[in-house]
Amino acid sequence: MNVMTGDLAFIPLGGTGEIGMNLNVYRCDGALLAVDCGLGFAGPDQPEADIMVPDAAWLAENRSALLGLIITHAHEDHIGAVVHLWRQLRCPIYGTAFVLSVLRRKLGEAGMIHEVRLLELPPGGRVKLGPFDCGFIPVTHSIPEAQALTLRTPYGLVLHTGDWKLDPNPLIGPPTDEGAFARLGEEGVLAMVCDSTNALVEGHSGSEAEVRASLTELVKGIKGRIAVTCFASNVARLESIAVAGRAAGRQVALLGRSLRNMEASARECGYLKSLPPFLDEAEAGFLPDDEILLICTGSQGEPRSAMAKIAEDKHPAIALGEGDTVIFSSRQIPGNEVAIQRVQDGLVRRGCRLITDEQAMVHVSGHPAREELRRLYALVKPRIAVPVHGEWRHMQEHADLARATGAKPVLLNDGDVLRLSGNRAEVIEAVPTGRLAVDGDRLLPLDGDVIAARRRMMFNGVVLASVALDRQGKVLGDPVITAPGLFAEQDPEPGLVAAELRRSIADLPAGLRDDDETLRESLRAALRKALGRRFKKRPNVEIHVIRV
Repeated sequence: MNVMTGDLAFIPLGGTGEIGMNLNVYRCDGALLAVDCGLGFAGPDQPEADIMVPDAAWLAENRSALLGLIITHAHEDHIGAVVHLWRQLRCPIYGTAFVLSVLRRKLGEAGMIHEVRLLELPPGGRVKLGPFDCGFIPVTHSIPEAQALTLRTPYGLVLHTGDWKLDPNPLIGPPTDEGAFARLGEEGVLAMVCDSTNALVEGHSGSEAEVRASLTELVKGIKGRIAVTCFASNVARLESIAVAGRAAGRQVALLGRSLRNMEASARECGYLKSLPPFLDEAEAGFLPDDEILLICTGSQGEPRSAMAKIAEDKHPAIALGEGDTVIFSSRQIPGNEVAIQRVQDGLVRRGCRLITDEQAMVHVSGHPAREELRRLYALVKPRIAVPVHGEWRHMQEHADLARATGAKPVLLNDGDVLRLSGNRAEVIEAVPTGRLAVDGDRLLPLDGDVIAARRRMMFNGVVLASVALDRQGKVLGDPVITAPGLFAEQDPEPGLVAAELRRSIADLPAGLRDDDETLRESLRAALRKALGRRFKKRPNVEIHVIRV
């Protein structure tokens, strides 16, 4: 690690130039502080992976300098990778009560609850970690207790906004503390590392109070069963849907494990006090259609979610059809469009009426639109603007907006080391970064051999050939060829390819047939050539040599 005298640097390892997988590092005189540790979901261009996390190998190599990990809020793209990466880092974790409640459930499910040191900070709290004087500022977001992070260092004050918006009536939790941001502007802010998600959206993101009012009116006018899907972590939205249901004389049930877990954390931290316990799915199945409202997981088309099972008529307790209404109280996360469309098509096929944010006021974003970004820059007045949490088109628009306010924007890639101390902000080096696919209990590099092989098998298939020889290298019987996903069971091609492979063995010099490894490589090349001629494909090829 290249450490310079008077060193203050920002190092994004994930979440810059992409949606999700937020993992950021601040370096000050050799000490490291990590902020957030999130996962991402693979899009349709990466069907060989489901969940991805940032590669934290560089941070793990330098963990002796790592003072801790601060979590700004409990969304999956900021907290979801902790169970996958913490054993590499082994540092204390800091967060609010709600963050730690959500994290404890994740760690408990992973069998890690007794390994990790969790330290609670109150909203607006403060902690000194080495050269970093860290402070929280409460902000509104689509989850309770979201916090912006201030870092006071010997070289200047940095504001890391996390995810935020300006909502005068967020329903759960306080509005964003604009006074605290104004005081930062008076103190002097060296750099602001800021959310870019909605930098393309002009105007204001809207208020949760507007959604509650709209949902209440909407639900009152609907007959039949109503199912609403939303982000499980949006506790204010969960409350609004329940309030709308009860105002229409309906009982409310939760369907889906993530909703149940989030409800438990919310009640544990003092939220949802005005709501009676939700029904479970078994109870919901016996109520008259006009007396039930279902809140379901699956707003992003997740294949194992409650809504996906309902769309496929595979849910064990709930069926929806003609005369029922499904409300998607959410937005489409980029990359999930195909999965969401599949679920929505399944619901319509069953006779359901669909309502999305295109038809009614059923969702507002938890991220700031351009009017809110301008307001924050006017309050904070940073010298340097560092757009993060977005794709490049979002960050570029954010940079242009920041420049118009008088800040100097700097655009980064994951792995860039942005030196903030000194006369000017500049990228002075880069550290290794990457993406890892979560594969059961393993983490596999997305550009590694296993995922590459899986990708080839997915598009080109895999061919297995078993060859039996005696000790003198004479072929016994015909080779057996199996090719799942390439041949149908009744196809003649396996027999034709097997005969060609047998001829290839016969043509080999006797010396080559004596060594299994040499024989395998020769047969692999021959089989690839035969398959390429017949199918114009390059499947994965494996040869099993059996000596009898």
